[in-house]
Formats: sequence, structure tokens, C-alpha cells
Amino acid sequence: MSDITAEGGTVGPIGGAAGAGMVYALIAVVGAGLWLASARYPADMPVIGPYAFEAPIYGAVTLSLYWYLRGLRRLTRLGRAAPALWRRVVFLAGLALIWIAVQTGFEYLAQRMFFLNRIQHVALHHVGPVLLGLSMAGPVILAGGPDWLRRLCATGPARRMMRVVQHPALATGLFVGLFWFWLIPPVHFVAMLDPTLYQLMNWSMAVDGILFWAMVLDTRPRAQTGVSFGLRAALAVAVMFPQIVLGALITFATRDLFPYYAYCGRYFPGIDAVTDQQIGGIVIWIPPAMMSVLALIAVLNNMRRAEAQRA
Repeated sequence: MSDITAEGGTVGPIGGAAGAGMVYALIAVVGAGLWLASARYPADMPVIGPYAFEAPIYGAVTLSLYWYLRGLRRLTRLGRAAPALWRRVVFLAGLALIWIAVQTGFEYLAQRMFFLNRIQHVALHHVGPVLLGLSMAGPVILAGGPDWLRRLCATGPARRMMRVVQHPALATGLFVGLFWFWLIPPVHFVAMLDPTLYQLMNWSMAVDGILFWAMVLDTRPRAQTGVSFGLRAALAVAVMFPQIVLGALITFATRDLFPYYAYCGRYFPGIDAVTDQQIGGIVIWIPPAMMSVLALIAVLNNMRRAEAQRA
């Protein structure tokens, strides 16, 4: 049987099933150890360890990393073009940032200060996904992934679903709407108290951000994606303005909009509710705008390269 990449081609025979099995077993053992340590000895967990171990997040990050590294090795062995070094670096940085945001001691702080919670969501929804989008890691992960993953991604229903969720109008609406939705004060209060809703909130931020920025930062031309570079550039800029408006509304609010943090107890008691919100509003305002500018530059560069290749 041969590997199937995202473009539907082959990358050669798959080997090392026993070695892969050992890696999967190691991933499972390490995950079980982290779960046991965080559940039984939370006070002894180092800051780089999970505050609350979440198996789905652990599995998504570790398997993505393993499949990516294995994909790089396979592409190199078969003489196929591998991503540039800078793309590999930004992939690892994006994956690490998402892990830090939700599976280290930072999560404890993000549940007790509004501005740190905003840093967490900006990392999940903007910075981390932009880095992953720039890495163009999808084909590499598929090249290193198992057969069932390649078969699943090659099916008609999977391709149609991706076309729907990455349709420019729907992707942009979800990208802006979800970020706003979880900051509706009553919704935010309930989500921060309910463990299931809290996980849904974080997952929606990460998955939605990855889908949107992967569509915007795709290096392939319109003939392959159905979305022109001009439209992608416009979307990168368009999503910046709702973030600015939301950040301004929160920054200039004169009362406590998010009482959960007073109810839970702020980690830094010297920072009052309004100041906490002001810092959080700036976090919503500035870093996402910077990511939009970075994405715009990347899209324009992709357009230039595509035109050069066409010429």
C-alpha cells in the first residue's frame, strides 16, 4: 500500500509499522503519566505540565507532531520537496503555543484573570493558527499519518465538508462570530464555570482559527482552492475591524462586564476589574490586528510567487 498526500499523489510504500506502534505506545504511556500526575499530585506538577490534563488536546498535539516529523522523513527519503526550514520552525512554534495556552500552568492563570484569558484566546484563535497556516503543514502531516487518515481526507464527504467550512463567507462569519459570542458576558460567565462549555470554547477557538487562517494563507492559486488571492487578502484585513471594535468596547467600559473573575477570585488582587478589562481589551485590539497585517503580507507574497510561476 502507498501513502497518499493531500494532492492525491503517492509518496511511496509505508514501512516501520512496528516502530510506529512503539511510538504510539510511548505517547499513550506519557499521556497516562501526565493524567495521573495532574489528578493525584496537582500541587507537585511543574509549570510546564498540564494544570488539568485533557486527553483530546494531548492526543491532537502529540499525534500532529509525530505525523509531521514522520512525514518530513518520508518526503526526504523519497526525494520529494519538503517545507523550507522557516516553515518547519513556525509549525513547531504554533503547535507549542497552543500547547502552552491550554496544557500548562498558564491555564490556571487564564481562568483567574480576564486579560490572561484574552491572551489565551488570542493565542488559540490568531497567533497559533497564523503560524500553523504559514507552515503549510497539512500535506506533510498526511504523508506521515496512518492510512485511515489519508483515506478519510480523500473521501468525497470530507472534501465537501472542507469546502463548506472554508467557504469565505461562512469561514469569516464563524471567525468573527465565535470570538464575539464567547465574550457575551452571560455566555462567558457560564462557559467559565461549566467544564464542558469551557473545553468547547477553547476547542472552537483553536479549530476555527486554524480553518480560517489555513484558507487565507494557502499558497495554492484559485484554480486549486476556489478562492482568489485578492479575496484572501481582503478577508485578512476585514476580520481586523470587528476585533478592533470589540477591543474598544471592552477597553473603554467603565463597569465590570465579566463578574466571573471577581466570583472566582483574581490571581492578582491589586488589579481591579476595570483595569483587568482595559488590559484585556488592548489584547483583543492590538495582537489580532498585527496578525492580520502579517497575514496580508504573506498573501501578497503568495500572489507574487504565483504570478511569477505563471509567467
